[in-house]
Amino acid sequence: MNTLPELIQNNRQWSAEITAENPDFFKNLAEAQTPKYLWIGCADSRVPANQITGLLPGELFVHRNIANLVVHSDLNMLSVLQYAVDALKVEHVIVCGHYGCGGVRAAISSQPNGLVDNWLRHIEDTAVVNWDDLKVLDDEARVDRLCELNVVQQAKNLSRTTVLQEAWARGQKLHIHSWIYSLRDGHLHTLQESIDAYSDPLK
Repeated sequence: MNTLPELIQNNRQWSAEITAENPDFFKNLAEAQTPKYLWIGCADSRVPANQITGLLPGELFVHRNIANLVVHSDLNMLSVLQYAVDALKVEHVIVCGHYGCGGVRAAISSQPNGLVDNWLRHIEDTAVVNWDDLKVLDDEARVDRLCELNVVQQAKNLSRTTVLQEAWARGQKLHIHSWIYSLRDGHLHTLQESIDAYSDPLK
C-alpha cells in the first residue's frame, strides 16, 4: 500500500536525522513521556507548537482546537487537562493564540459559518464584554486585539476548572501562561503575568 508517499519519505528522513544525532532518542521516547508543559493552542496549521517553541517530541503535551478555547463543557479538552495535570504532573499550562486568527475573525463577522458558529459564540461573548474598546479600532486591529482578549479569557477559564482548583488545593505547583504568536515574524509574546492560584471572581 502506497499512500501519501512524499509524507512517508519525509518521515523516514526525519527519523534518520534524529537517530543520527541521538541513537537512543526513540528508545528513550518509547519508554515514557515526561513533559513539563501542556499547550492549549489553535488548530491553525501555521502554528505548530513543538516547532515554534523549539521542543522535541515528548517535551510538550498538546491540545488544539478552533481558536484555542477552554470551554467548561468540553470533555475532550478537560480530559487532556486532567491527564496532563494529574498523571503527567506538568508544571506549566500555556494558552496560546495567534494574531489574525480565522476563528476570532469569524466570531465577529456578520456572515454565517454553519456549525462552527456555536463554538465561536464563546469568543463573541468576550467581544460583547469588551465592545466599547474594540469598536473604535479598524478591522484588522480589532481582530488582533480580540485575539489577545480571547487568550486572556481562556486562561481565566482554565483557572476556574475543577482540575486546576483541585491541583492547587493539594499544593501542586502549576502556572497558567497567556501567550500569543505572530505569524508575521514567528515570535511569541506574553500577554499577562502567569496565574498560579485560584481567585474567586465572586468574592
